[in-house]
Amino acid sequence: MKNKYKILVTNDDGYEAKGLLSLVEALRELDDVEVTVVAPANEKSACGHSLTLTKPLRFVGIKENFFKLDDGTPTDCVYLSLNAIYKGAKPDLIVSGINRGSNMGEDITYSGTAAAAMEGVLHNIPSIAISQVMDFTNPKGDFSLAQQTIKKIVTKIREDAFPLSEREFLNINIPPDAQEAQIKTTYCGYRIYSNEADVHSNPRGEEHYWLGLHPLNFTPREGVKGLSDYEAIRDGFISITPIMLDLSAYKSIKKLEDWLD
Repeated sequence: MKNKYKILVTNDDGYEAKGLLSLVEALRELDDVEVTVVAPANEKSACGHSLTLTKPLRFVGIKENFFKLDDGTPTDCVYLSLNAIYKGAKPDLIVSGINRGSNMGEDITYSGTAAAAMEGVLHNIPSIAISQVMDFTNPKGDFSLAQQTIKKIVTKIREDAFPLSEREFLNINIPPDAQEAQIKTTYCGYRIYSNEADVHSNPRGEEHYWLGLHPLNFTPREGVKGLSDYEAIRDGFISITPIMLDLSAYKSIKKLEDWLD
């Protein structure tokens, strides 16, 4: 009997998110797959690659092969799934998403969606993060193109193997309001940041802050050939970027040595 292709799914928008449910629906349409979902009980957007070290965590069964991790992060979901569910028999693939909103450029360092894929490749499991760039005037979003894309990419991985080296994962961004689009291989764009926050007062006059939703402002990276993830999305393409976990600034090593001397 042929073994099923095992896929672990998680996200950072929470176990009830439309993007997650759309992802599960799409993956379960593939032949001979076993999809297991372990997702945060609550939204964990922008939590980065964080583990919960100061309190215990608990799996809560929602239905067959579908669990929420009580107050866990996406990284917790992957880490504990490998320990408690798979018990040495690793999944063949980890897919994190479909995130509600983009994960491009340096935003990847904030992203819980990307962090789950990071955790996967740390354990030598091929991993994908997939995000739907949103027009937030349509807050529910349409995930149909993302569904088509993930099925295409997972099928390609099954047929031709994972295309990246150790500790590298695929980061996919889907353009908004598109029913079809060409896939472009991209690099991470250079994000322009601000530190906006909205201040409000409660009835006692105490001030509280909501961190701002920054506009997607990017600029090309100097001396880099090709298309950035932002440029691909701007032009209506699907962006797929290989991401590596090695953060060493190799070009600056000699400069640092000279500075120390």
